[in-house]
Amino acid sequence: MSSELFKLPLLADRDLSAPIAWRHGVPVSGHQFLADVARFAPVLREGGPAVNLCVDRYAFAVSLAAALVRGQTSLLPPDARADTLARLSTHGDATYAIVDAPDLETPGMPCLRIEDRAPLADAGGAEVPLIPADLHAVSLLTSGSTGAPQPHAKTWKTLVGDVAAAVGRLAELLGRPSLAGLTLVATVPVQHSYGLESSALLGLLGGAAFDSGRPFFPADVARSLSSVPRPRALVTTPFHLKTLLLSGIELPPVDLILSATAPLSPQLAAQAESAMQGVLIEIYGSTESGQVATRRPTQSEVWQTFGQIRVHAEADAAGQERFIFQGDFIPEPTPMADVLELVDARNFRLLGRANDLIHVAGRRSSLGYLNHHLNSIPGVDDGAFWLPDDVTDGVVRPVAFVVAPTLTTQTIIARLRERLEAVFVPRQVVQVAAFPREGTGKLTARALREFALAQLARDDSPVQLTHDVPVDHPAFAGHFPGQPLVPGALLLSQVLEALRSVPALSARLGARPTLAAAKFLSPVRPGSELVIDLTPETGAARGVRFEVRCAGVTAASGRWTPAVAGRE
Repeated sequence: MSSELFKLPLLADRDLSAPIAWRHGVPVSGHQFLADVARFAPVLREGGPAVNLCVDRYAFAVSLAAALVRGQTSLLPPDARADTLARLSTHGDATYAIVDAPDLETPGMPCLRIEDRAPLADAGGAEVPLIPADLHAVSLLTSGSTGAPQPHAKTWKTLVGDVAAAVGRLAELLGRPSLAGLTLVATVPVQHSYGLESSALLGLLGGAAFDSGRPFFPADVARSLSSVPRPRALVTTPFHLKTLLLSGIELPPVDLILSATAPLSPQLAAQAESAMQGVLIEIYGSTESGQVATRRPTQSEVWQTFGQIRVHAEADAAGQERFIFQGDFIPEPTPMADVLELVDARNFRLLGRANDLIHVAGRRSSLGYLNHHLNSIPGVDDGAFWLPDDVTDGVVRPVAFVVAPTLTTQTIIARLRERLEAVFVPRQVVQVAAFPREGTGKLTARALREFALAQLARDDSPVQLTHDVPVDHPAFAGHFPGQPLVPGALLLSQVLEALRSVPALSARLGARPTLAAAKFLSPVRPGSELVIDLTPETGAARGVRFEVRCAGVTAASGRWTPAVAGRE
């Protein structure tokens, strides 16, 4: 049979009368899902691709399936910012967005809203659609070094194979013949590759069911888990998991805990298994390759690849060693941005990100390795090493930032001396309230660098920070409907928030600084990225001048000064 005619089903072989999803504690059967897809598919705009911005996981799955039935590609961006959407739509194409939030705007892009519909009284009888195997099903979009979304295309055949490999491994680890009856609760966004594969697709193609929400706060996670029957699984990240366990909230039993995005310490894994009475499995992979390996960190530090996937080392054009994964559902050999230690072709240890490697006083390590030991110290709620640009005594000295309210700096340094070579023990440990992590728990290199420079800035140091204006900020209501603008008051509040994030400048201005001058020079739209320059005044003046730029154009400028004596 020619590849053009080869088709694969939209749903795995399953009992269609059983739940495929749960919404607010109410089950949705496979029959109802197929009926909702059949109702929505004809409503889609012609052409495509469709940018799937649905937050509700069930609405996302219906939209994704409807696009597949219509032969359309779904674009899955990392966010819904205006500049992100603008890069996805070129003049004259048929790109459109699908949204479920009533107040989400998509400026410059046609928008189709998926609405909740009453369940059909008789939703049975619909056949499972067959999807061309080579259909360009989704493009997962990640922000590259330039900030522009980088598309990674996946065919339906690749997605089906990816999930099938994971199902076999997960069912084996759970001691079950399949994942039928398992319900997934995920804290990660479904537009992320890991969130897609381990929630919506594990439901559609793996025989499991998924909860439609995306709980974030610990109480919400516990509530969502309690709202679905056992066996149940929590799909999360190390950062979310640590926050959940530190909250002290009583958690219901969880049969399977899936974790990805960053390496997980054995201590945290053991704590999670004890608290939730389940098996914790780490997933390894990338947007380019899909999920390719697992390990159970409480039992082994070695990762094992899925199915027939193999890994080998080779040198790139610059002579640098890189590690290539190939076989099974991976369409072509794919290099990983990690440093591995190969046990054999199917087993390996993860040493850290390739761009994480650092050299201090002739010794080599990785930031991931250092962060692992920092976060394994009891009392450290969160922590990250950072390597500054400047050199002290001819040597670059790492700095550690920690959220550890019950520990002293001296205690943390003493614990690190027990775990690390002397050259990697930081001379400076900075206590902070929190890190600027993304929704998946990731702390990007750019965000950490800005954060570190702000924390270490002197009283007279200029500082540059960036800030993304949310597209759904409530301040846009009533501000020029159809052409929303960021109000001047919101810009000033963002500047003040930036000032307060820099301890030295916050101390210079005091608790209640005064706005001495402000000019608004150019409009700012929702979803824009703001670049905020803060420049301390020299001499007797103790103020801080600011400039806010958007896309290289100055949007606002002005000056904050300390509060007048007696008026604080």
